[in-house]
Amino acid sequence: MKKILTLLVLVVVFSSCTKETKIAYVDVEELMKEYKGTKEAEATMKVTSEKLQKELDSLISGWQNKARIYQENSKGLSAKVRAEKEQLLMQQQQQINQRQQTVQQQVQTEGQKSLETLSKEINDFVKNYAKEKGYNFVLGTTASNGTVMYGEEKADITDDVLVQLNKSFKTKE
Repeated sequence: MKKILTLLVLVVVFSSCTKETKIAYVDVEELMKEYKGTKEAEATMKVTSEKLQKELDSLISGWQNKARIYQENSKGLSAKVRAEKEQLLMQQQQQINQRQQTVQQQVQTEGQKSLETLSKEINDFVKNYAKEKGYNFVLGTTASNGTVMYGEEKADITDDVLVQLNKSFKTKE
C-alpha cells in the first residue's frame, strides 16, 4: 500500500513538472507607438495644445501691441503717467507669464493622465490576451530597458498583440 501511494505521489509530481510553461514577450515601446489609442490621444493632445498656444499667442500679441503704442507715445507723457503705464504693462506681462505656466502644467497633467490610461488599457489587454492564449508569463521589454535580455523570435508576440489590440480599439467620441 505504501508503494502504491509513493508511486502515485511520484506520478503526480512528475506530471506537474512536465507541464509546459508558456512565456512570451512584447516590445512595450512598439505597442505604445503603434496602438491606435496612442495615436488618437496624441492627436487630441496636439489639438488641445495648439488651441492653448493660439490663446497665448493672442495674449502676447495684444500685450506687444500695447507696449509698442506705449513706446511710440511715451515721450509726450508725464513721468507719473509713464510710471503708471509701465506698471500696468509689467502686471499684464506677469499675468501672461502665469497663464503660460498654467497652460504648460495643464498640458503636462493631461499628457500624464493620458499615458496612464493608455498603459492601463494595454496592460489589461495583454493580461486578457495571455490568458486567452495560454501564456503563463508575458514579459515587457523596451530598447532602453533590457528586461528581456534575449528571446527567441517565436516568443515575440508584439505584432500579434498589436493587431488584436488595434482591432479591439474603439474610437472615443
